Amino acid sequence: MTEMTEQQKQCAGCGAFLQATNAEQAGYIPEKALEREPAICQRCFKIKNYNEAQSVAIDHDEFLRMLSRIGDEDALVIHIVDLFDFEGSLISSLQRFVGNNPVLLVVNKIDLLPKGMNWNRIRNWVQHQAKEQGIRIVDVLLVSAKRDLGFDRLVEVVAEWRGDRDVYVVGATNVGKSTLINRLIRDYSDMDRELTTSRYPGTTLDLVNIPLEDGRSIIDTPGIVYTHRMTELVDRKDLGAILPDKTLKPTVFQLNEGQTLFFGALARFDFAEGERQSFTCYMSNAIKIHRTKLERADDLYRNHAGDMLAPPAKDRLEQLPEWTKHQLRVPRGGEMDVFISGLGWIACNGKSGALLNVHAPKGVKVMLRSTLI
Repeated sequence: MTEMTEQQKQCAGCGAFLQATNAEQAGYIPEKALEREPAICQRCFKIKNYNEAQSVAIDHDEFLRMLSRIGDEDALVIHIVDLFDFEGSLISSLQRFVGNNPVLLVVNKIDLLPKGMNWNRIRNWVQHQAKEQGIRIVDVLLVSAKRDLGFDRLVEVVAEWRGDRDVYVVGATNVGKSTLINRLIRDYSDMDRELTTSRYPGTTLDLVNIPLEDGRSIIDTPGIVYTHRMTELVDRKDLGAILPDKTLKPTVFQLNEGQTLFFGALARFDFAEGERQSFTCYMSNAIKIHRTKLERADDLYRNHAGDMLAPPAKDRLEQLPEWTKHQLRVPRGGEMDVFISGLGWIACNGKSGALLNVHAPKGVKVMLRSTLI
Protein backbone atom coordinates (compact mmCIF):
# COMPACT_ATOMS: atom_id res chain seq x y z
CA MET A 1 0.00 0.00 0.00
CA THR A 2 1.18 3.52 -0.76
CA GLU A 3 2.15 5.47 2.37
CA MET A 4 -0.47 8.10 3.20
CA THR A 5 0.57 11.74 3.47
CA GLU A 6 -1.27 14.99 4.10
CA GLN A 7 -0.90 15.89 0.42
CA GLN A 8 -2.52 12.71 -0.86
CA LYS A 9 -5.97 12.98 -2.36
CA GLN A 10 -8.67 10.39 -1.90
CA CYS A 11 -10.66 8.79 -4.71
CA ALA A 12 -14.09 10.39 -4.98
CA GLY A 13 -15.54 6.97 -5.70
CA CYS A 14 -14.12 4.53 -3.16
CA GLY A 15 -12.10 6.63 -0.76
CA ALA A 16 -8.76 4.98 -1.58
CA PHE A 17 -5.73 7.25 -1.31
CA LEU A 18 -4.67 8.06 -4.85
CA GLN A 19 -1.24 7.04 -6.14
CA ALA A 20 0.36 6.98 -9.59
CA THR A 21 3.12 4.41 -9.04
CA ASN A 22 1.53 0.94 -9.06
CA ALA A 23 -1.40 0.08 -11.33
CA GLU A 24 -2.10 -3.12 -9.39
CA GLN A 25 -2.55 -1.47 -6.01
CA ALA A 26 -5.62 0.31 -4.72
CA GLY A 27 -6.02 3.98 -5.59
CA TYR A 28 -4.02 3.92 -8.83
CA ILE A 29 -4.58 6.88 -11.14
CA PRO A 30 -2.49 7.98 -14.14
CA GLU A 31 -0.34 10.92 -13.09
CA LYS A 32 -1.88 13.25 -15.66
CA ALA A 33 -5.32 12.68 -14.09
CA LEU A 34 -4.27 13.50 -10.53
CA GLU A 35 -5.15 17.18 -10.85
CA ARG A 36 -8.70 16.58 -12.02
CA GLU A 37 -11.53 17.60 -9.72
CA PRO A 38 -13.05 15.40 -8.57
CA ALA A 39 -10.39 12.71 -9.06
CA ILE A 40 -11.29 9.03 -9.15
CA CYS A 41 -9.00 6.00 -9.28
CA GLN A 42 -8.67 3.92 -12.42
CA ARG A 43 -10.80 1.10 -10.99
CA CYS A 44 -13.69 3.46 -10.23
CA PHE A 45 -13.24 5.19 -13.60
CA LYS A 46 -13.64 1.89 -15.45
CA ILE A 47 -16.73 0.93 -13.46
CA LYS A 48 -18.30 4.36 -14.02
CA ASN A 49 -17.52 4.73 -17.71
CA TYR A 50 -17.20 1.20 -19.06
CA ASN A 51 -19.16 -0.98 -16.60
CA GLU A 52 -15.92 -2.87 -15.99
CA ALA A 53 -14.32 -3.69 -12.66
CA GLN A 54 -10.55 -3.91 -12.37
CA SER A 55 -8.88 -6.09 -9.75
CA VAL A 56 -6.53 -4.52 -7.22
CA ALA A 57 -4.54 -6.15 -4.44
CA ILE A 58 -4.28 -5.67 -0.71
CA ASP A 59 -2.29 -7.37 2.03
CA HIS A 60 -3.72 -10.03 4.32
CA ASP A 61 -4.19 -7.95 7.49
CA GLU A 62 -5.87 -5.06 5.69
CA PHE A 63 -8.15 -7.49 3.88
CA LEU A 64 -9.26 -9.14 7.13
CA ARG A 65 -9.98 -5.70 8.59
CA MET A 66 -12.33 -5.04 5.69
CA LEU A 67 -14.01 -8.43 6.05
CA SER A 68 -14.82 -7.78 9.70
CA ARG A 69 -17.85 -5.67 8.74
CA ILE A 70 -19.64 -8.42 6.77
CA GLY A 71 -20.79 -10.43 9.80
CA ASP A 72 -22.74 -7.41 11.08
CA GLU A 73 -24.69 -7.05 7.84
CA ASP A 74 -27.36 -9.04 6.04
CA ALA A 75 -25.46 -9.96 2.89
CA LEU A 76 -24.77 -12.68 0.34
CA VAL A 77 -21.07 -13.52 0.12
CA ILE A 78 -19.57 -14.81 -3.11
CA HIS A 79 -16.13 -16.34 -2.59
CA ILE A 80 -14.32 -17.02 -5.85
CA VAL A 81 -11.38 -19.42 -5.92
CA ASP A 82 -9.00 -20.83 -8.53
CA LEU A 83 -9.45 -24.58 -9.11
CA PHE A 84 -5.84 -24.87 -10.28
CA ASP A 85 -4.68 -23.33 -6.98
CA PHE A 86 -7.63 -24.25 -4.78
CA GLU A 87 -5.98 -24.45 -1.34
CA GLY A 88 -3.77 -21.49 -2.21
CA SER A 89 -6.65 -19.17 -3.10
CA LEU A 90 -9.23 -20.31 -0.52
CA ILE A 91 -9.79 -17.81 2.31
CA SER A 92 -9.71 -20.35 5.12
CA SER A 93 -10.54 -17.74 7.79
CA LEU A 94 -13.66 -16.53 5.95
CA GLN A 95 -16.17 -18.18 8.29
CA ARG A 96 -14.98 -16.06 11.23
CA PHE A 97 -16.12 -12.92 9.44
CA VAL A 98 -19.30 -13.77 7.54
CA GLY A 99 -21.43 -14.82 10.53
CA ASN A 100 -24.65 -16.48 9.43
CA ASN A 101 -24.62 -14.94 5.96
CA PRO A 102 -24.88 -17.43 3.08
CA VAL A 103 -21.68 -18.13 1.14
CA LEU A 104 -21.60 -19.17 -2.50
CA LEU A 105 -18.30 -20.77 -3.50
CA VAL A 106 -17.50 -20.02 -7.13
CA VAL A 107 -14.71 -22.21 -8.54
CA ASN A 108 -13.06 -20.70 -11.61
CA LYS A 109 -10.81 -22.20 -14.33
CA ILE A 110 -12.62 -25.49 -14.78
CA ASP A 111 -11.57 -25.30 -18.45
CA LEU A 112 -8.07 -26.34 -17.36
CA LEU A 113 -9.19 -29.84 -16.38
CA PRO A 114 -9.00 -32.63 -18.97
CA LYS A 115 -12.13 -33.40 -20.97
CA GLY A 116 -14.59 -36.00 -19.74
CA MET A 117 -14.47 -34.96 -16.10
CA ASN A 118 -17.22 -36.04 -13.71
CA TRP A 119 -18.36 -32.59 -12.61
CA ASN A 120 -20.49 -33.94 -9.77
CA ARG A 121 -17.37 -35.57 -8.36
CA ILE A 122 -15.44 -32.29 -8.68
CA ARG A 123 -18.26 -30.42 -6.93
CA ASN A 124 -18.31 -32.97 -4.11
CA TRP A 125 -14.53 -32.70 -3.78
CA VAL A 126 -14.80 -28.90 -3.49
CA GLN A 127 -17.53 -29.19 -0.84
CA HIS A 128 -15.39 -31.62 1.15
CA GLN A 129 -12.31 -29.39 0.99
CA ALA A 130 -14.31 -26.31 2.05
CA LYS A 131 -15.78 -28.25 4.99
CA GLU A 132 -12.29 -29.35 6.00
CA GLN A 133 -11.35 -25.66 6.20
CA GLY A 134 -14.41 -24.88 8.31
CA ILE A 135 -16.25 -22.87 5.65
CA ARG A 136 -20.02 -23.39 5.49
CA ILE A 137 -21.29 -22.95 1.94
CA VAL A 138 -24.80 -23.04 0.51
CA ASP A 139 -23.76 -24.00 -3.02
CA VAL A 140 -20.78 -24.62 -5.30
CA LEU A 141 -20.69 -23.14 -8.80
CA LEU A 142 -18.13 -24.40 -11.32
CA VAL A 143 -17.26 -21.76 -13.92
CA SER A 144 -14.73 -20.75 -16.52
CA ALA A 145 -14.28 -17.00 -16.87
CA LYS A 146 -12.10 -17.52 -19.94
CA ARG A 147 -14.72 -19.58 -21.79
CA ASP A 148 -17.80 -17.97 -20.19
CA LEU A 149 -18.98 -21.33 -18.84
CA GLY A 150 -21.33 -21.61 -15.88
CA PHE A 151 -22.10 -17.90 -15.52
CA ASP A 152 -25.75 -18.18 -16.55
CA ARG A 153 -26.27 -20.67 -13.74
CA LEU A 154 -24.31 -18.44 -11.38
CA VAL A 155 -26.62 -15.51 -12.06
CA GLU A 156 -29.64 -17.75 -11.37
CA VAL A 157 -28.22 -18.95 -8.05
CA VAL A 158 -27.30 -15.43 -6.99
CA ALA A 159 -30.90 -14.39 -7.68
CA GLU A 160 -32.16 -17.30 -5.55
CA TRP A 161 -30.01 -16.41 -2.54
CA ARG A 162 -29.70 -12.63 -2.71
CA GLY A 163 -33.21 -11.58 -1.78
CA ASP A 164 -33.04 -8.06 -0.36
CA ARG A 165 -29.31 -8.24 0.36
CA ASP A 166 -26.09 -6.60 -0.70
CA VAL A 167 -23.60 -8.91 -2.41
CA TYR A 168 -19.95 -9.04 -1.28
CA VAL A 169 -17.47 -10.56 -3.74
CA VAL A 170 -14.21 -11.74 -2.17
CA GLY A 171 -11.19 -13.61 -3.44
CA ALA A 172 -7.43 -13.74 -3.78
CA THR A 173 -5.54 -12.06 -6.61
CA ASN A 174 -5.68 -13.59 -10.10
CA VAL A 175 -8.67 -15.86 -9.50
CA GLY A 176 -11.07 -14.18 -11.96
CA LYS A 177 -12.92 -11.89 -9.55
CA SER A 178 -13.11 -8.99 -12.00
CA THR A 179 -14.77 -11.16 -14.65
CA LEU A 180 -17.40 -12.27 -12.14
CA ILE A 181 -18.02 -8.69 -10.96
CA ASN A 182 -18.42 -7.50 -14.54
CA ARG A 183 -20.94 -10.23 -15.30
CA LEU A 184 -22.99 -9.29 -12.23
CA ILE A 185 -22.85 -5.63 -13.23
CA ARG A 186 -24.18 -6.52 -16.67
CA ASP A 187 -27.05 -8.59 -15.28
CA TYR A 188 -28.05 -6.59 -12.22
CA SER A 189 -26.99 -2.97 -12.52
CA ASP A 190 -28.25 -0.08 -14.65
CA MET A 191 -25.04 1.91 -14.72
CA ASP A 192 -26.22 4.54 -17.21
CA ARG A 193 -28.98 5.53 -14.83
CA GLU A 194 -27.13 5.26 -11.52
CA LEU A 195 -23.64 6.55 -12.23
CA THR A 196 -24.33 9.98 -13.64
CA THR A 197 -22.55 12.08 -11.00
CA SER A 198 -18.83 12.33 -10.30
CA ARG A 199 -19.15 10.67 -6.90
CA TYR A 200 -20.96 7.38 -6.67
CA PRO A 201 -21.55 5.33 -3.53
CA GLY A 202 -18.31 4.35 -1.83
CA THR A 203 -17.65 3.03 1.66
CA THR A 204 -14.44 2.51 3.60
CA LEU A 205 -11.02 2.54 2.02
CA ASP A 206 -10.70 0.31 -1.06
CA LEU A 207 -14.26 -1.05 -1.06
CA VAL A 208 -16.38 -0.08 -4.06
CA ASN A 209 -20.17 -0.13 -3.86
CA ILE A 210 -21.73 -0.80 -7.27
CA PRO A 211 -25.41 0.22 -7.08
CA LEU A 212 -28.13 -2.21 -8.17
CA GLU A 213 -31.53 -1.30 -9.55
CA ASP A 214 -33.31 -2.33 -6.34
CA GLY A 215 -31.27 0.01 -4.17
CA ARG A 216 -28.85 -2.65 -2.92
CA SER A 217 -25.20 -2.96 -3.96
CA ILE A 218 -22.50 -5.29 -5.16
CA ILE A 219 -19.47 -4.64 -2.95
CA ASP A 220 -16.23 -5.17 -4.83
CA THR A 221 -13.37 -5.97 -2.44
CA PRO A 222 -9.68 -5.86 -3.40
CA GLY A 223 -7.97 -9.16 -4.10
CA ILE A 224 -6.10 -10.52 -1.10
CA VAL A 225 -2.39 -11.20 -1.63
CA TYR A 226 -1.31 -14.61 -0.32
CA THR A 227 2.47 -14.89 -0.31
CA HIS A 228 2.19 -18.68 0.10
CA ARG A 229 1.34 -18.85 -3.61
CA MET A 230 4.18 -19.35 -6.08
CA THR A 231 2.51 -16.82 -8.36
CA GLU A 232 3.11 -14.06 -5.81
CA LEU A 233 6.84 -14.84 -5.53
CA VAL A 234 8.06 -15.30 -9.10
CA ASP A 235 9.07 -12.48 -11.40
CA ARG A 236 6.37 -11.25 -13.78
CA LYS A 237 8.38 -12.60 -16.69
CA ASP A 238 7.83 -16.13 -15.34
CA LEU A 239 4.11 -15.87 -14.65
CA GLY A 240 3.23 -16.81 -18.21
CA ALA A 241 5.07 -20.10 -17.79
CA ILE A 242 3.57 -21.21 -14.48
CA LEU A 243 -0.01 -19.99 -15.02
CA PRO A 244 -1.67 -22.44 -17.43
CA ASP A 245 -3.85 -20.95 -20.14
CA LYS A 246 -4.82 -24.20 -21.87
CA THR A 247 -6.22 -27.56 -20.83
CA LEU A 248 -3.65 -29.36 -18.69
CA LYS A 249 -1.81 -32.24 -20.30
CA PRO A 250 -0.95 -34.57 -17.41
CA THR A 251 2.53 -36.11 -17.49
CA VAL A 252 2.96 -39.56 -15.95
CA PHE A 253 6.29 -40.74 -14.50
CA GLN A 254 7.05 -44.28 -13.36
CA LEU A 255 9.51 -43.72 -10.52
CA ASN A 256 11.73 -46.01 -8.52
CA GLU A 257 12.72 -45.22 -4.96
CA GLY A 258 15.56 -42.71 -5.02
CA GLN A 259 14.47 -40.74 -8.09
CA THR A 260 13.79 -37.01 -8.32
CA LEU A 261 11.69 -34.71 -10.49
CA PHE A 262 12.62 -31.05 -11.00
CA PHE A 263 9.89 -28.62 -12.06
CA GLY A 264 12.09 -26.09 -13.79
CA ALA A 265 14.04 -24.44 -10.99
CA LEU A 266 10.85 -23.78 -9.02
CA ALA A 267 10.45 -26.99 -7.01
CA ARG A 268 11.82 -30.50 -6.58
CA PHE A 269 10.03 -33.78 -5.83
CA ASP A 270 12.03 -36.65 -4.25
CA PHE A 271 10.61 -40.19 -4.12
CA ALA A 272 12.57 -41.11 -1.00
CA GLU A 273 11.01 -44.46 -0.03
CA GLY A 274 8.47 -46.81 -1.53
CA GLU A 275 7.75 -49.45 -4.14
CA ARG A 276 7.97 -48.53 -7.81
CA GLN A 277 4.86 -46.55 -8.71
CA SER A 278 3.49 -43.85 -11.00
CA PHE A 279 3.02 -40.15 -10.32
CA THR A 280 0.94 -37.84 -12.52
CA CYS A 281 1.97 -34.18 -12.76
CA TYR A 282 -0.70 -31.53 -13.37
CA MET A 283 1.11 -28.32 -14.20
CA SER A 284 1.36 -25.68 -16.89
CA ASN A 285 2.42 -27.20 -20.17
CA ALA A 286 5.25 -24.63 -20.25
CA ILE A 287 6.96 -26.11 -17.18
CA LYS A 288 9.80 -28.42 -18.15
CA ILE A 289 10.03 -31.49 -15.90
CA HIS A 290 13.44 -33.13 -15.55
CA ARG A 291 13.98 -36.59 -14.00
CA THR A 292 17.22 -37.62 -12.33
CA LYS A 293 18.57 -39.82 -9.55
CA LEU A 294 18.23 -38.46 -6.03
CA GLU A 295 21.98 -38.81 -5.47
CA ARG A 296 22.64 -36.44 -8.38
CA ALA A 297 19.90 -33.91 -7.60
CA ASP A 298 21.95 -31.42 -5.57
CA ASP A 299 24.71 -31.25 -8.17
CA LEU A 300 22.22 -30.95 -11.01
CA TYR A 301 20.52 -27.97 -9.38
CA ARG A 302 23.84 -26.34 -8.49
CA ASN A 303 25.17 -26.63 -12.05
CA HIS A 304 22.03 -26.13 -14.15
CA ALA A 305 19.49 -24.01 -12.25
CA GLY A 306 18.43 -21.17 -14.48
CA ASP A 307 19.38 -22.79 -17.80
CA MET A 308 18.46 -26.46 -18.25
CA LEU A 309 16.30 -26.14 -15.13
CA ALA A 310 14.10 -23.15 -15.89
CA PRO A 311 12.02 -21.11 -15.25
CA PRO A 312 13.15 -18.91 -13.67
CA ALA A 313 16.14 -17.84 -15.72
CA LYS A 314 19.48 -17.56 -13.97
CA ASP A 315 19.25 -13.77 -13.55
CA ARG A 316 15.95 -14.16 -11.67
CA LEU A 317 16.80 -17.07 -9.39
CA GLU A 318 17.90 -14.83 -6.52
CA GLN A 319 14.46 -13.21 -6.41
CA LEU A 320 13.01 -16.43 -4.99
CA PRO A 321 13.45 -17.40 -1.33
CA GLU A 322 15.70 -20.34 -0.52
CA TRP A 323 14.07 -23.75 -0.74
CA THR A 324 12.51 -25.47 2.26
CA LYS A 325 12.14 -29.26 2.46
CA HIS A 326 8.69 -30.68 3.24
CA GLN A 327 8.56 -34.35 4.22
CA LEU A 328 5.25 -35.98 3.30
CA ARG A 329 4.14 -39.56 3.91
CA VAL A 330 1.44 -41.00 1.65
CA PRO A 331 -0.40 -43.70 3.63
CA ARG A 332 -0.78 -47.20 2.24
CA GLY A 333 -4.00 -47.46 0.25
CA GLY A 334 -4.39 -43.69 0.10
CA GLU A 335 -5.10 -41.73 -3.08
CA MET A 336 -3.43 -38.39 -2.48
CA ASP A 337 -2.21 -35.30 -4.31
CA VAL A 338 0.94 -33.40 -3.43
CA PHE A 339 -0.18 -29.79 -3.82
CA ILE A 340 2.30 -26.95 -4.44
CA SER A 341 0.44 -23.65 -4.33
CA GLY A 342 0.58 -21.74 -7.59
CA LEU A 343 2.53 -24.46 -9.40
CA GLY A 344 0.06 -27.37 -9.56
CA TRP A 345 -0.10 -30.85 -8.06
CA ILE A 346 1.27 -34.38 -8.37
CA ALA A 347 -1.16 -37.28 -8.04
CA CYS A 348 0.28 -40.29 -6.21
CA ASN A 349 -1.20 -43.26 -8.06
CA GLY A 350 0.33 -46.14 -6.17
CA LYS A 351 -1.47 -47.58 -3.15
CA SER A 352 1.57 -49.03 -1.45
CA GLY A 353 2.46 -45.82 0.38
CA ALA A 354 5.43 -43.51 -0.14
CA LEU A 355 7.80 -41.17 1.66
CA LEU A 356 8.26 -37.96 -0.32
CA ASN A 357 10.44 -34.90 0.13
CA VAL A 358 9.27 -31.77 -1.66
CA HIS A 359 11.57 -28.76 -1.93
CA ALA A 360 9.98 -25.38 -2.70
CA PRO A 361 10.71 -21.70 -2.01
CA LYS A 362 10.30 -20.85 1.67
CA GLY A 363 6.74 -19.82 2.43
CA VAL A 364 5.09 -21.62 -0.50
CA LYS A 365 2.24 -23.85 0.69
CA VAL A 366 3.03 -27.56 0.17
CA MET A 367 0.59 -30.18 1.44
CA LEU A 368 -1.07 -33.56 0.95
CA ARG A 369 -4.74 -33.58 0.05
CA SER A 370 -7.37 -36.04 -1.18
CA THR A 371 -6.96 -36.54 -4.90
CA LEU A 372 -8.85 -34.14 -7.18
CA ILE A 373 -8.84 -36.30 -10.32
